[in-house]
Parts: sequence; C-alpha cells; structure tokens
Amino acid sequence: MKKRKAFAILIGGTLSLAVLACSMTKTNATEPSMKEQLEQLSGTYLDLVPYSYGQAFGQRIFTFDNSKWTLEFTLGLDPELHQKVFQFRTYGTYQVLDRSTLVPNTYNALFREEKKFLTLLTDNTDLIEAFGFGNCQLELDKEKDISEAGCALWAAVEVCDEDHDLLALDAEGLLYFGVRPPDNNMCTADRRPTTLTAPVSKQ
Repeated sequence: MKKRKAFAILIGGTLSLAVLACSMTKTNATEPSMKEQLEQLSGTYLDLVPYSYGQAFGQRIFTFDNSKWTLEFTLGLDPELHQKVFQFRTYGTYQVLDRSTLVPNTYNALFREEKKFLTLLTDNTDLIEAFGFGNCQLELDKEKDISEAGCALWAAVEVCDEDHDLLALDAEGLLYFGVRPPDNNMCTADRRPTTLTAPVSKQ
C-alpha cells in the first residue's frame, strides 16, 4: 500500500477537453499538420514551474532530435524542489501514430526506451521504503542503470521498453503528454492514457 500511495502522487491533473479543443494548433494547406510538427520536434521542452503531483512536485525535461527523445524527471516534496526524492532518466526513439479517438486534437504516440536510469536524491529511509527503492541497491546522488533489473515500478527494459502515450501541440507551441497511471504501466496500447497533463514549454 505504501508503494501505491507514494506513486499515486505522480498522477498529474487533467485538462478540460473543451478548452483543449479550442487551444490546439489550427492548420491550413500551407502549414505543417500537427502530426508533422510532432514528428519533427526538436530542442528542449520542460515544466517552467515544477508540476504538482498530488502531495509532491515534479519537473520534466524532454529533448527531441530526429525522432529521438530523452526525459529527465525529478520529483521533490516542495514546489521549489529543494527536498528532492529521485531523478529518473530514459531515452530512445518515438513515433507519432494515428489520431486519438478519445482526446480531441491529440495523437497516439509510441515512445521506446533503450535505457533507464535512477538517481536517489534523499537519505530519508521512510521515503526510500515508501517508494520501493529499498531493494534497488541505490547510492545517494549516484545514477544507476536500472535497464536490466528495473526498480520499484520501473520495469526492466526487457520486460517493458515501450510507453504508449498521447501527444498534442497547441497554437502557442506548448507540448502535452498523457497522464500516467498510478502503477506507471503504459507498456501496452490498452494502457494508453485518456487525459493530458499540463504542458511543457520549449526553451
């Protein structure tokens, strides 16, 4: 129960579909479609302000380059991320698939993860236990490759190397992803989110 409660804070808030539908990119015959723009993402996108995950706060930093992507996600207990708990890092390739039938102006996407890394950023034993890090042989402030063994709710790459997600881009160039489930499992298409997180902004 502790693990489920701890990871439940990773669920982001949702957006009104009506608001989203009004704010998404409008295209015409001379402009790239949203799908083309998503396929050609380049540069760094991040949460300008740490994003609220229930009782904790996180910051996502995505980079895109020629259909490749990376993510660095840092979770902390305060809005300024002074009390950090962990950082998760992954990278791979991605594909933009068909339009979502559940979320307007949004595409289904497939993110492949070649490697997964985890860095423990707290020495609080209660937090370490609550997040399920106790058996992962993590050392404080040292990044560990968890690709083979996995850790807590991050499965080994051999077990799960895919994230079935959502992608959308609005008229201001803000980028949206799907809200992750409490168990962090988006390994199959039936686990794809049905709502969007707050956006990340290009730097």
